[in-house]
Amino acid sequence: MTPAQQLVFVTAVSRVDVLRERLLASPCIRERKRKLVAYFNVASAAEAFNAAMASVTSAGTWLVWVHQDVVLPEGWDERFLAALDEAQRTFPDLAVAGIYGMSGSTRAGHVLDRGNLLRESAALPCAVDSLDELLFAVRADSGLRLDPDLAFDFYGTDIVLQAQASGMRAAVVDAYCEHWSDTPAGTPIPPSMADRIVRSGRAFEAKWASRLPVHTSWLAVERPGDVERFIDSLR
Repeated sequence: MTPAQQLVFVTAVSRVDVLRERLLASPCIRERKRKLVAYFNVASAAEAFNAAMASVTSAGTWLVWVHQDVVLPEGWDERFLAALDEAQRTFPDLAVAGIYGMSGSTRAGHVLDRGNLLRESAALPCAVDSLDELLFAVRADSGLRLDPDLAFDFYGTDIVLQAQASGMRAAVVDAYCEHWSDTPAGTPIPPSMADRIVRSGRAFEAKWASRLPVHTSWLAVERPGDVERFIDSLR
């Protein structure tokens, strides 16, 4: 008998007030229906995610990476599990699942982002080449890990490309949630953030040079240097 699928959540915390107001207010977390592992002041998403993955031992577990500023509505966990089941029937080689991403240059997903409802026309579940980092899940037995060289940028796309390179699949599923990021949507962006994104972008471009072009939800990376050129335009 195949074991029932389980969810374990992991997040990186930079602001405890945001964590309390958003993610910890989500019913499935607040009521302790699902396990949440929180890491504070880490140097990269990989530092938190990979440590949490190393502690997962239960068969059928998906580790859900989620930002501290995400709110999961009532019943979200059960809807996500149902969406995972549907996606796995469609894509038996599924290893990564998120709620917003890119299939080539086409957007897919359903999320409230900073008060703006995004409901793309692509039918879900949808196989994708990139996932937004706000929330995605990785099958614990997939062997996939986040890349520490990418710090806090491009790792959602990187994990998808890793899966594809290993003969597995990533998909966006229909599991609406709310994302209340305070990251500026326009210009300018803080110098420290700009420098961080450029460093991560260089690492991403070098790692996947043979795979370009790659479209992310906020930037098309067609050739080396595109990330730095884009960020320089926002300084």
